[in-house]
Amino acid sequence: MSNTLLLDRPAPTRHLQAVPPLSDAQRATPAAPAAAAPAPAAPAPAAPAAPGHNLPAGTSPRGFALYVGIDELKAAASGVSLGVLVDALRRTIAELAPAAETYATVALAPAGAGGRDVDVVRLALHEPSAVARTKDEPEDEDRAADGVVVDISRKRVLIDGESAAFTFKEFELLQYLVLREGRTIERTELVASLWQATDDDAPGERTIDVHVRRLRAKLGRYEDIVRTVRGVGYRFDRHADVAIRYGHGAPSPDRF
Repeated sequence: MSNTLLLDRPAPTRHLQAVPPLSDAQRATPAAPAAAAPAPAAPAPAAPAAPGHNLPAGTSPRGFALYVGIDELKAAASGVSLGVLVDALRRTIAELAPAAETYATVALAPAGAGGRDVDVVRLALHEPSAVARTKDEPEDEDRAADGVVVDISRKRVLIDGESAAFTFKEFELLQYLVLREGRTIERTELVASLWQATDDDAPGERTIDVHVRRLRAKLGRYEDIVRTVRGVGYRFDRHADVAIRYGHGAPSPDRF
């Protein structure tokens, strides 16, 4: 067999089919455009992610909590406030999942509490894994024999070392004032925040004074820790006879 490449071999003859000439009518009619290629099929939507496989037996996800660590000063430096951030998150959730229900609460912590903001928030709102990493605080009842101890974590009040017989509402009333130290709280705010509109025992703006009088009576000689601001409402100021125990964080009745 020869390895010579033949370059001068004549090309094969092609047989062309004769095309009849166009008539005058055919020349006047524009040619139809070529059919467009079919558009590629849209990708199928991704299947929803399957729920986690490490859930405790007999449980299913019902929602989630997003802990946001930022104080009012940092929010203001960004040109927003905590309320603005909450509203923005709620609008986003409403757009993505209209059926979702939301609830927001502000986390309060002792002034000057160290650590990262988000860790302080998780601890204040009793996030389980954050609480699990902390140790129980030693009891200091013996050191606080005199004065008033408002124990936020255990929902109780100690007066001169003895547990006071506060009702739930009386404690909530005192706690509400204590957690807003230095701020005058109007009667209308106390009623709206501590009682539901449907509560049978919900007081009016003036009958809230009766609840405050009962609270002061149980405080005894320390009754002046709840101060009256005439024509406005009530206020708690820093008091040498009062100690506040926050435990693993201060629960807050504030809602946006």
